[in-house]
Amino acid sequence: MALTGFYGSRDSVELVATGGAKRGGGELTGAIQFARGDGFVPIVAGQRGAADRAAPYEQMGIALRGVAPVAAGVELQANLSAFTDSRDRGTDFTPVLSRGADASLRLIGSGRWRWAATGWLQHRDFSSGFASISATRDTATPTLDQHVPASGSGLRIEIEPPVGAGWTLRAGGDLRMVSGQTNELYSFVAGSPTRRRVAGGESSTAGLFADLSLERGDLTLTADARADRWAIRDGRLFEALLAGGTPLTDTRHTDRSGWEGSARIGAAVRAIDHVTLRAAAYTGWRLPTLNELYRPFRAGADATAANPLLSPERLRGAEVGIDLIPVTGLSLRATAFLNRLDDAIGNVTLGSGPGNFPGVGFVAAGGAYRARRNLDAIESRGVEVDLGWQSGPWRAGASWAFTDARVQASGAAALLDGLRPAQTAPHQISANLGYSGERLSLSATARYVATQYEDDLNLRALGDALTFDAVLRVPITSAVAIEARGENLTDALVETAVSGTGVIERSSPRTLWIGVSYRPR
Repeated sequence: MALTGFYGSRDSVELVATGGAKRGGGELTGAIQFARGDGFVPIVAGQRGAADRAAPYEQMGIALRGVAPVAAGVELQANLSAFTDSRDRGTDFTPVLSRGADASLRLIGSGRWRWAATGWLQHRDFSSGFASISATRDTATPTLDQHVPASGSGLRIEIEPPVGAGWTLRAGGDLRMVSGQTNELYSFVAGSPTRRRVAGGESSTAGLFADLSLERGDLTLTADARADRWAIRDGRLFEALLAGGTPLTDTRHTDRSGWEGSARIGAAVRAIDHVTLRAAAYTGWRLPTLNELYRPFRAGADATAANPLLSPERLRGAEVGIDLIPVTGLSLRATAFLNRLDDAIGNVTLGSGPGNFPGVGFVAAGGAYRARRNLDAIESRGVEVDLGWQSGPWRAGASWAFTDARVQASGAAALLDGLRPAQTAPHQISANLGYSGERLSLSATARYVATQYEDDLNLRALGDALTFDAVLRVPITSAVAIEARGENLTDALVETAVSGTGVIERSSPRTLWIGVSYRPR
């Protein structure tokens, strides 16, 4: 069994316990986690009003895993987990409660013909409240009460037959099904809702896939492909006055289905000692989520409507790279890529508050009304570089990701043409240094994120941010250690949102932790 307990800034607590046992060729492991804190005020100090306060949180989770042989060469793996997360957004009428549970069973067969069969179930339950804040930020009034249950299930079967030295082949099929529904109370008058909305539907994807790879000396070739049949069905939207009477809206969306294919080919060759060259080309696709199809959402004063007519996104791309080990302990990995995402799903600004808008209800002054739309495309190109070094107890690393992404848009989204996608930073840089010895272990990490835009029109910029984290661990006995860690040590302002009126929300301020860990050897 292992135990850790931490106490941190703003009366925060983190507790984790893990354990396991082996018996009769099988094993059982489990983990339980609890965390809570008084939270921080999301709005930056100079813009707060009487309506703003700290946003507390409380989280709990449990996970169990069992492994047991059921026949010669056959193993059964079972997983079960559940969680709950309760918090709010730092004003009245903004509670957020997320709960979920997952269960899966997997059979694995070994031998010349390897195989695996997996089935899983998921359930999520999300509830949230939203509020309108006055221009002086001294009062909060409710605008939306939302409850969203959703469930998913799936099955995957794959086989790996013997195909000869150097060759590896995996083939199989999978089925994924999701259903969900949003239940909303909205159009508040004098603090009470006057209307209700129910929207939701189901989606499924059934596919066949095959992965083939070949290793011949310094050369590795890979190829994989899959074909999927997708369906979106039972889509519905119902709106009515709570006082009764004829429904305001009662729409049943037409069921849709289609076929999509995806593939990837790649090659890697060790050109000379310690130098490997890589290249790959690929296609892919993504079905709109039920959230995107049916669930509107709010962020501050902004409101975004769902769109039940969204089409799948389709990706085409290619990349080239190089892996270097110039000296022992030093490694460099660099990759350049070019991608095009056709029919990219984005949030498109169509109006501004104050006013009532379809699919979301009232939007306050300073808020934007947006709706999800398929853009013509998003093209992105970039470079990713990772550097690693280790010598004895010392280690260091650095990474840089550069992304130049641009929107191609027309029609109702024409104003977005040539702009950057929202919340896509062109530069992200990190560096770390660590030491692991018998008497202590320590590490420090620096992260930089460049300026990015919070909105689709590129009018609200989120400032760049440089943060520093550190961890120190001092063993007391072979099993017990004292640990201290600091997050955002310089208390840098990390902006996460900017409203139409310029109100800025921030990420976590400086947070310090002290704790004890027990890990028997």
